[in-house]
Amino acid sequence: MTFDALDAWWWPYLFILVAGWLATDSWRYLGVYLGGKMSEESDILVFVRCVATALVAAVIANLIVFPSGTLADSPLALRLGAAIAGFAAYLLARKQILAGIIVAEAFLLVGLYLIG
Repeated sequence: MTFDALDAWWWPYLFILVAGWLATDSWRYLGVYLGGKMSEESDILVFVRCVATALVAAVIANLIVFPSGTLADSPLALRLGAAIAGFAAYLLARKQILAGIIVAEAFLLVGLYLIG
């Protein structure tokens, strides 16, 4: 079956719905099913957590180094400084995520204000 297989108005919507479900939700259900039967310390789940953490870190690094929109006009040093300040605040506040976010945002906003 392809996107153009049927000439009905509803076919593209059904195709996108099914293809989207197969690409995302089926893996989530499989993960829940298999994850419930495994130990949290099993090698495969440790590997999955490592890969997931690496993917999140890569997305964050990509947003810092290659931003889009207005943030792309800010200097790299300011973006790195905001990330470092936010991480330091996160650690100093006993790993409170909100503290890290607020400090990083404030650092970035003040820096953008000062450079004009």
